[in-house]
Amino acid sequence: MVLSIFPYFLSFRWIDAIDVLLVAVLLFQLYKIVRGTMAVNIFIGIVSIYFFWLVVKALNMQLLSTILGQFIGVGVIALIIVFQQELRKFLLLIGTNGIINKNYFSKNWFKMSFETKVSESIDINAIAKACKNMSDSKTGAIIVISNKTDLNFYSNTGDNINAKVSLRLLESIFYKNSPLHDGAVIIVGNTIQSARCVLPVSENNDFPSNLGMRHRAAVGITEVTDAFAIAVSEQTGEIAFSKDGQLMQHLTADGLRKILEAELTEPKG
Repeated sequence: MVLSIFPYFLSFRWIDAIDVLLVAVLLFQLYKIVRGTMAVNIFIGIVSIYFFWLVVKALNMQLLSTILGQFIGVGVIALIIVFQQELRKFLLLIGTNGIINKNYFSKNWFKMSFETKVSESIDINAIAKACKNMSDSKTGAIIVISNKTDLNFYSNTGDNINAKVSLRLLESIFYKNSPLHDGAVIIVGNTIQSARCVLPVSENNDFPSNLGMRHRAAVGITEVTDAFAIAVSEQTGEIAFSKDGQLMQHLTADGLRKILEAELTEPKG
């Protein structure tokens, strides 16, 4: 059934409403990725030109429509070049999303029981205590805690540890003379999967200038995955926690413990 909102201009169907909604969601997600970067201005400009081309085409202005159409057609190649890093981030976000992750179905569809999350067994006290000790001694550290997203891609960039989370092990890894201290530790469940891992860094132009690459990496990994990241500053000893690309600074050990308990534990239903 066709709903004629503009009888002599265009027809509008229910499927068109869904189409518009999906496009709006897609554009919003793309905007979230480029937000805070120089690419956001280019993104807004391209979207504006595209919608202007649609209006021109609907009004049957053939000359202007042809010119804009050619510009948009050739511009696809330019977009791939200009948005190279953003497209990589977008594809990485889709590829590592928890919904299509191979472990998602086994954890959420085939286990129809009210169990706590696997990460509930993680030794939160050991992590909080290790961060406090490293903060007091101004030992730089970055700890990534897996959620639903598979972090094997990043784990493979470091050295395999595969050991139970413990206070002494974390402090030993990040000890300044340790060959494993330079890089991130990735924790899955209650296991330190890898150390000395390389992480993607945030390219947000609004990122605080007083923070270094360690904090950029902590934010970067949480921008492209649903993992949590903890950073301890080597200069100030400050503890920071990152989730969904957002950074919480000036945390105490108790504050960090409360955040981890809230994020990593889930009461049984």
